[in-house]
Amino acid sequence: MNEHADGTVQPHAKGTYVLVPGFWLGGWAWEKVTSHLRAAGHDVHPVNLTGLGDRAHLATPETDLETHIQDIVNTVVYADLHDVILVGHSGGGAPVTGAADRIPERIARVVYLDSGPLADGMTQMDMNEPEWNAFVEERVAGPGGGTGYPLISWEEQERAGASLEGLGEAEREWFASRATPQPYRTMTQPLRLTGGADKLPKTLITCSFPLEQVHAMIEAGHPFFAALAGPEWSFAAVPTGHWPMFSEPERTAAALTALAE
Repeated sequence: MNEHADGTVQPHAKGTYVLVPGFWLGGWAWEKVTSHLRAAGHDVHPVNLTGLGDRAHLATPETDLETHIQDIVNTVVYADLHDVILVGHSGGGAPVTGAADRIPERIARVVYLDSGPLADGMTQMDMNEPEWNAFVEERVAGPGGGTGYPLISWEEQERAGASLEGLGEAEREWFASRATPQPYRTMTQPLRLTGGADKLPKTLITCSFPLEQVHAMIEAGHPFFAALAGPEWSFAAVPTGHWPMFSEPERTAAALTALAE
């Protein structure tokens, strides 16, 4: 609640959130964040992307990035949502960027939670070093059956730069027990953009990188951060590991709530 100088109390502004998880996760991953947001009166729509979570049985070799973009667009359109705060965590950044490009008139803000936008024509695999791509391809060809990227070990996640800070045994068990293979074509299909969302307000909520480091990389023109120099960008931090919905759900919800005020 907000108390004004005259003593009257006004409720916080309410937001409409669409939450898109990263690799291996379904909408279930947002459970603890969602409970905090809804308790604050917000309208919240966690997305189950095709082939993941309780839609794992719908995965096919053709499930690709466009499939996941359409999942998000359909969530917004069929629920008739407007002024949406569209949130993408980690690998969810690519389909969120695509969805905002398709329906910018319904989006109030695009939020990248320990994530970032891909440029037109880029794939998720383009973000990796060649040796890591070779590792991914080996996992897909073996245990992934040629079509999925199975959950990797905790040690391998850390090798990939995904900090596990804040993930205790309970959080790791919950994560691993529900994780499903990431449809591989979502990682290899190039993102196609029209520029429709270029001027939309955007926010990076950094978790595993200090905010000072992010600003330094933007100023240095780092290829993955240079695009964040525009006036449409704002920044916040939830200092923790790469999986803030598990390690810091209350603080993650608070950072998202601040964007609706």
